Amino acid sequence: MTANGGSGLGGEGASGGSSHAAAFAGFAEALDLFHVGDVARMRALAELGRSALREARRDGVRGMASDMELRSVAAEAAGMARLTDRRLQGEIDHAMTVIDDYPAVFDAWVQRRIERGHVDVVVRVGAGVPAEVREPFAEAAIGVCERDVPSRVRGALEALAARLHPQTFTERHKAAAAERCVRVFHGTDGMSNLVANLPTVIATGMLDRLTQMGQSVKDARAESAGAAGGAVAADGEDAAGAGAAGADAAGAAPDGEGEPADTRTMDQLRADILGDLVLGGAPVVDPSYGTDRAGGLGAIRARVQVAVTTETLMGKDENPAEAVGAALIDADTARQLAGQVSEWDRLFLDPVTRTPVEIDTYRPTASMRKLLMARDQHCRFPGCRRAAIRCELDHTIDYALGGHTHVFNLAHLCQRHHSMKQFTRWEVRQVGGGVLEWTSPLGRVYREDVPIPAVCFTIDTGGPPERPPF
Repeated sequence: MTANGGSGLGGEGASGGSSHAAAFAGFAEALDLFHVGDVARMRALAELGRSALREARRDGVRGMASDMELRSVAAEAAGMARLTDRRLQGEIDHAMTVIDDYPAVFDAWVQRRIERGHVDVVVRVGAGVPAEVREPFAEAAIGVCERDVPSRVRGALEALAARLHPQTFTERHKAAAAERCVRVFHGTDGMSNLVANLPTVIATGMLDRLTQMGQSVKDARAESAGAAGGAVAADGEDAAGAGAAGADAAGAAPDGEGEPADTRTMDQLRADILGDLVLGGAPVVDPSYGTDRAGGLGAIRARVQVAVTTETLMGKDENPAEAVGAALIDADTARQLAGQVSEWDRLFLDPVTRTPVEIDTYRPTASMRKLLMARDQHCRFPGCRRAAIRCELDHTIDYALGGHTHVFNLAHLCQRHHSMKQFTRWEVRQVGGGVLEWTSPLGRVYREDVPIPAVCFTIDTGGPPERPPF
């Protein structure tokens, strides 16, 4: 995503937002000051760390002495900053990593080509990148960060790191999956955290399934309460003509009738259902359970959208697939999940823009909806990462105003940003290739590029067919 100055903060063409010009000018000045201060803080933190290491090594002493000197420096600095020494030491380590291990990324931040949030994500993702490929990773990561906001680059950076890593993603996933576990961390007030380290597709499927079950519980309780209320009303009407005795009977009817509506939050429901399933159920592959059935991936019946190339499905490569809205998954898992579905939708990408080709139809078909979901992946408002599966399809030019039901007049927006488009002075237009251009009430322009394609089909005939063979 790129932002360009529109008509200016004080211009007359700022969509009626000139009354905010002074406030936005002040905000822009504050951003400049914050950037300068943030860069200076990181440099100072890194120098604190280097000073501690120099002092510890002055007499050729390393190891524990270095760590103690760093702790001492961190504690002193923490007193100055009114922070905990653990947090301050973590900031020192992070600053040294950024400046010493990722100098190109640091320079890009100083030049304001990227933001501080980008730097932090690059370093976190780069922690799993071997030193020999760190430099090319950093250079490519800068290009990724320049195109989007910090909250939306992690997936692309993880895919980049996976491609550059000398080991395949499948090999690393197998090693990581061997460390899967469940742990309990005891807290206060009689509460504890149950933490499970699981393959991404299993964890995502579990959460989605718990959400579906929680909604079913709420719906069932609401229907029960509604039915009970109807019965009471009917009894009351009959009793009205029967005098006082009938009224007494009607008044007593609510006792024991149905159940009250479920007032638990979705978080509470998910937690309660998880406890019910674990404590009241049995392993899905257990002779004592009755009939064995598939466990693990075979038990997944939740909605998990996976984007994978045909080459990976056919075993021609081991590139990771993407669980849309979650994270990368290994090729073996993608192929195992692929074997469980009964039908597939083929998407054809434009050979130049790498965006999906439109389906020529007036009303959105199921295929068109899936095509747009694959194209957008998430809400198309700048900075929003709500997965497309949780969003609404919006006509960029309203249908009531003559907008056509066409892939280049449709885009996914979450409910929050769909409403904002309708009821505020934010405006949007599609400039081709699925790219959206948003204009703020002050006239600032934000370009929302199409996400990096997660699905790419190739053919062996030397070029794409003239028409997609749907």
